Amino acid sequence: MKNIIKTILLSVIALGMSSCTEEKILDLKPVNNILSPDAFTTPTLISTYMNGVYNAAAIGQYNAVPTSPNGGRGYVWGAAFVEQGEARGEDVVNMATFYELTYRATYDATTPNNVYYWVDGYRLINRCNIMIEGTTDAAAKGVITQAVANDYIGQCKFLRAITHLELLTYFSKPYFHTPDASHPGVIYREIGVNTNEEIASERLKPRNTVAECYSKILADLNDAEALITAVKNVGRASKSAAIAFKTRLYLQKRDWTNVILEGSKLSATFALTVDPYAPFQSPSSNTESIFSIQHSATANPTVNGALAPMLKDRALVCISPILWRDSGWLADDKRRENGKFIHTAAGIKYTNKYTDVTNRTDPAPVIRYAEVVLNMAEAQARLSNLQDALTLLNSVRNRSLANPATQAYTNSSFTTNAGMVAAILKERRIEFLQEGRRWTDIHRLQNDPIAAVATNGIPAKFANATPPAIAFDLSVPYVVNATIGAIPYTDRRFLWPIPQIELNTNPDLEKNPEW
Repeated sequence: MKNIIKTILLSVIALGMSSCTEEKILDLKPVNNILSPDAFTTPTLISTYMNGVYNAAAIGQYNAVPTSPNGGRGYVWGAAFVEQGEARGEDVVNMATFYELTYRATYDATTPNNVYYWVDGYRLINRCNIMIEGTTDAAAKGVITQAVANDYIGQCKFLRAITHLELLTYFSKPYFHTPDASHPGVIYREIGVNTNEEIASERLKPRNTVAECYSKILADLNDAEALITAVKNVGRASKSAAIAFKTRLYLQKRDWTNVILEGSKLSATFALTVDPYAPFQSPSSNTESIFSIQHSATANPTVNGALAPMLKDRALVCISPILWRDSGWLADDKRRENGKFIHTAAGIKYTNKYTDVTNRTDPAPVIRYAEVVLNMAEAQARLSNLQDALTLLNSVRNRSLANPATQAYTNSSFTTNAGMVAAILKERRIEFLQEGRRWTDIHRLQNDPIAAVATNGIPAKFANATPPAIAFDLSVPYVVNATIGAIPYTDRRFLWPIPQIELNTNPDLEKNPEW
C-alpha cells in the first residue's frame, strides 16, 4: 500500500467516502506536507508534525474545503467553539445567515455548522492518536528521548480529552440525564488510523456511554498533567491547562469537591489581572490566560471564521439586548466600556475582545483563570460554603466595578446557596460573553437541583435580525421581547444530530432521539 497519511480524520468513518474516494483522500498530504512513514524519523519532523496537530485544532476544514494552512473556519478550537457556543445561547443576536441555523435551531444531520464540529473534532482526535503512536515508536527506536516523547504524548492526550468533552456538550445529553450516566455519549477514539485494516476495525465502533467518556477524559487529563513538561504555556497544552479543564469537567459532573481540589492547584501559578481587559489586550503575556489557540496572519480561520471579523467587523453577531439590559449587569461596569470591551457601530453593541480584523491574529481563549475561580466559587456555594464562595466571586467581579467599596457583594447579599449560585452564574454570562462558554452552562444546568438556576432546553432569544439601536440605550426604557421561542429539553433540537456522513458508513450507530 502506498504511503498513507495519518493526519486526516477517519476518512470513511467521518467523511462517508466510497473506497475509491477513500484511497484518494488517504493519498493527500497533510498540512505539514509530511507523509506519516517519514513524520517520526527525526526530532525536527516530529516537532513539525506536532505543529500540524495544533493546526488541526486551530483551522480545521469546512464544507469539504481541502485542509491547508489557512483553509478552514476555526473548527473546533480556533474560533468555532466561541461562535457556535454563543449562537446556541441567548446572550448574542445572530444578525445575518452565518449562524442562523445554529441560532434558530433549524439544523439537521447535513448542515455544515454542526457536521464539521463532529468532522473536525474527530480529525483533530485522529491526529492526536497518530502523534501518540508515532512518538511512542520514535522513543522506542531512540529517535527522541522518552522524556520528549512523554511531553508530546501529554499534549495530545490533553487535546484528545478536551475535544471529546466538547463533542459531548453538543451531541449528548448532560451527565445527569440518567442516574448512572449510562445514556449515549460519543465515540471515544484512541487509535490512530492509517491503514485499510484500521479503518475497517474503527468505522463500526459504537458510541460510548457518557460515563465511559467522562472516565476516559479524566484519565487523559490526569496523564496530561503528569506527562507535559511545561507548567504554564498559554499557546500550548500545559500541566496547568489539564488541571483547569478538570475543574470544567468536574463542574459538569457536579463533583464540587474535586472542582475545588483541582482549582486550588493553580493559585500559585495564575492570578486574575487587575484590569479585566488585560487578557485580551495582551493575550500571550498576562497572569490569567491558561490556554489559547494561537493564530498568525498566514494561519487563521479566515475572514469567514476568525473572531474579529465575525463578531465585530462584519456586523454578523452582536450582544443581545437580553443580557445588555439585564439588571444584574451594572450600568457602570467596566465590561460595558465602549472602545475597550465594547465596539459600537450605528448604536449596536459588539464585543471588542477580538480586534485584529486585518490579519486575524487574535488567539481563541479556550480557558482563563477567571473561569477556574468562578468554577470554584460555584462549587463552594453548592456546598454551602458561602464565605469562600463570596470571596472568589468578588475577586472576579470587583475588578470590573466602578466603585467596589459600595457595589461589591457582602455577607448580607446572599442568605442561601441558591442565591449565591444564581449570582455566580450571572457573573459567568457577563465575564465570558463572546468566549463560547454559554452553551456549556445551559447544557450542564438542565434540571439542576437548584430550581432557581435550572435550565430547560434552549432559552428564548431575541429576533434573528439587527436589533434597533434604542435596545442598547440604557437611558431609554425598552421592552426586550424574545421572539424566538424557547425549545424544551425534551425536543430533539436540544442536541445536534449525528452527522449523516457518519451514519452512511456506520449505519448501526445509535442516532440522537427523533433525528
